[in-house]
Amino acid sequence: MNHQTYTDPPGMPEDERMTAAEFKVVREFLGLTGDWLAGHLGVSPRTVRHWEQGKYAIPDGVRLEIEKLERQTGEFVSGIVEKLMDLPNPGVITYRDDDEYHAAHPEIPFPAAWHRAVVARVAQEVPALSITYADSVEQQ
Repeated sequence: MNHQTYTDPPGMPEDERMTAAEFKVVREFLGLTGDWLAGHLGVSPRTVRHWEQGKYAIPDGVRLEIEKLERQTGEFVSGIVEKLMDLPNPGVITYRDDDEYHAAHPEIPFPAAWHRAVVARVAQEVPALSITYADSVEQQ
């Protein structure tokens, strides 16, 4: 694992720092595990746990990367919602696990849990959305 070093800009004000609670809430909202996020950030899973527990201050570079993940996820959600809004019977496929998800979408680095979190957000925007697993569609 490559260990990334995140540093704060000079004079980083404490009141602009991401809190441990914000970090964990956003991670969970995005459907990301601590281990996946650690791998993505290039830090150890223990470091992520320490950030969430408030043992270590969360570097500003990590906050910026989390904000980037939030933006990417929001854009992904919006793109799906836009495609589904005018369909008479909108439906999405989701995946039980990472292997199934990455077999279907090798270009997307996120875990299946992220995709399920995305689908949950899409379901809030698209009335009567049908959600099925990929293998359920194949069996019909």
